[in-house]
Amino acid sequence: MSSSSSYKKYEIRKKNPDPKSSVLLVIDMQNYFYSMAKPILPAINTTIELCRDASIPIIFTRHRHKSPQDYGMLWEWWNGDLIMDGTPGAELIPDLDRGEDDLVVEKNTYSAFRGTNLEEELVNMGGVKEVMVTGVMTNLCCETTAREAFIRGFRVFFSTDATATSSPDLHEATLKNMAYGFAYLVDCERLQTAFSKSSSSHHGTRTREDAIEQ
Repeated sequence: MSSSSSYKKYEIRKKNPDPKSSVLLVIDMQNYFYSMAKPILPAINTTIELCRDASIPIIFTRHRHKSPQDYGMLWEWWNGDLIMDGTPGAELIPDLDRGEDDLVVEKNTYSAFRGTNLEEELVNMGGVKEVMVTGVMTNLCCETTAREAFIRGFRVFFSTDATATSSPDLHEATLKNMAYGFAYLVDCERLQTAFSKSSSSHHGTRTREDAIEQ
């Protein structure tokens, strides 16, 4: 696809996630964003399935507001059009491949780290050094979360096909910035190849879950 060349020239660093030290973040795949999220649902669910098969923990985020105390600048910026807790728009999309034990982090600003327990959860998992970012919106919550993860010392992987926003231009702009300064770009195909290689090279080794159970 021709538009991919616009960020490819910045993608001079390539790396694959390490399943033993990675976590998948699925950002704000909620009913409020359904129109932009629907086209990437297959890629999101494929990414989730690949991560589950590789024993990579999956964390979902859910953006919601409860009172004017947590509006911050978003009320002004979006003319009062916020995702209010308790409304259908605040709920995660039912078609998401979400497991009962998957953690859901609630947030009220663009960053999944700001004012949440996300970093604490990652630290408590033990050995987490990498985060993979998927979801919506590419240039707002996904990008802000990726930048904060990088600044906090996590290696960041950013999905090109399991993220979406309101326009191709904004999506491409984020991919350029991610490739230039913050994240290794991945997609479903690259993850499938990487995890199958990792699986064969680590055949017979203990998973993180095995270590925890013992």
